[in-house]
Amino acid sequence: MADNSRPGVVVLGAGVSGLTTALCLVDAGIAVRLVSDRPPHDTTSAVAGAIWGPYAVNDDRVIDWSMRTWERLRQLSGRSDSGVRLLSGVEAATEEVTPPDWAHQVDGFLQVGPRGLPSGYVSGWRYRAPAVDMVTYLGFLTKCLADRGVVVEMVGRVNRLDDLLPMSSMIVNCTGLGARELVPDTSLHGIRGQLLVVENPGLREFFSDYPESSTPTYIVPQGDLVVLGGTFVEHAELVDPDLHVAAEIRARCARVEPAVADAPLRAIRVGLRPARPRVRLEAVDLGEAVVIHNYGHGGSGITMSWGCAEDARGLVQQFLS
Repeated sequence: MADNSRPGVVVLGAGVSGLTTALCLVDAGIAVRLVSDRPPHDTTSAVAGAIWGPYAVNDDRVIDWSMRTWERLRQLSGRSDSGVRLLSGVEAATEEVTPPDWAHQVDGFLQVGPRGLPSGYVSGWRYRAPAVDMVTYLGFLTKCLADRGVVVEMVGRVNRLDDLLPMSSMIVNCTGLGARELVPDTSLHGIRGQLLVVENPGLREFFSDYPESSTPTYIVPQGDLVVLGGTFVEHAELVDPDLHVAAEIRARCARVEPAVADAPLRAIRVGLRPARPRVRLEAVDLGEAVVIHNYGHGGSGITMSWGCAEDARGLVQQFLS
């Protein structure tokens, strides 16, 4: 059992999982140190398209985590400084499909026939979902933590979890794809995603196609900007923007919404989704320390963030008690 002479918890990682987990712990009265090798705005979370929806993850716990997060994000959408907006929109397929089970659990669900869909789509449904401007949202979470006395400590690269033992005997690992070398965990791999950010030509609703594919089409308004996506390429881990792919993304999105065809480009973003066969959310007692792993969220990091953070907090509390 872990040595309790070193009180509190160290959370490793300053992406959305690390920040949210740290906030859940602090709000439960647990002392936290949040450490990372990079600031929040330089993490993979910062380049995410960030429309809520279970995506690119295979785990029987996903819906529970996602629905708890949906409710927390819905609450935060009422704050102008959070970066969270609750949008109406459409998910559509080019063949007859049954909506996923989770779609029936969110606000505004309504099935839509071909007449209410873009050309080429034959079935779909409307619902309301939180859309998240990730740079603003990560800054919001960081400020919430700072208001509670927790700052992100830049400690450089952590090569072994043992390196954190002088800080605490309780470590929460939220390192995403970095856990592949840190733990190590050879089941982790990256899924390359590329998206565009353009000026908003006046769009107010999101669009996403269904089901998952290597070339997903999605359009997510975020105030004055719109996110256009995207790609989903397994085991591809280069993060340099591909201009040919960028042109293909814009063309696909313009077939759905012609107004984005000439919208001025503001950024091309590339990130690597941290995928594994199953989300790793569990406690491992190493004798000298307890490690709570919270990583491997695939393309659903923001979608499951609060649900996973709450369960990670529960595991911490079990050992601290």
